[in-house]
Amino acid sequence: MAVLTVHALGEPCPAPVVKATRALQQMTEPGVVEVHVDNEAAVQNLGRMAAGRGLTVTNETLAEGHFVVRIEAGAAQAAEKPSGAPPAERNAAGGTVVAITSEAMGTGDDALGKTLMKGFLYALTQLPVLPETLLFYNGGAKIPIEGSASLEDLKALAAGGVEILTCGTCLNHYGLTERLAVGGVTNMYVIVEKLSNAAHILRP
Repeated sequence: MAVLTVHALGEPCPAPVVKATRALQQMTEPGVVEVHVDNEAAVQNLGRMAAGRGLTVTNETLAEGHFVVRIEAGAAQAAEKPSGAPPAERNAAGGTVVAITSEAMGTGDDALGKTLMKGFLYALTQLPVLPETLLFYNGGAKIPIEGSASLEDLKALAAGGVEILTCGTCLNHYGLTERLAVGGVTNMYVIVEKLSNAAHILRP
């Protein structure tokens, strides 16, 4: 039985699940994917992913801060993708629009919120069907700029055909106009138009 080992120690959410999913998709015969992680949340997330695919999953604590999650799958099961859509496919016009209004996701702790937002944008790059447009306004205008922790993920989305637009008024307000590093500048009319024509709107 083939065994694929995935090293995700120190990797933030959702990287362990993404890496495990890729490993499952690479399997050409029945086998086991062993994922090494360093926190219980990753163990639980991997368990939910495996259960959602109907796969057998077990986990073991090797040492403090070191867990291994074993996912068993036949080649046919491993090759399945939850949505059935090819990678980097893009929604048709009027598809999903992501509206990002802050550099932090959620409320409570801004440092945690920034980490969550970074994970959210990375997760978008891994969707089998990419969103149509990303809109950045108000505090969200601080994300698609030079030095942003999410810049490479945004560039990957743009390369996949995702339209990335940032509010020009917001960039001017924060003094970031010259630092915009990906996508284009837009205005409130276009933002309203994009939101009103969207089939789905995501607001992280």
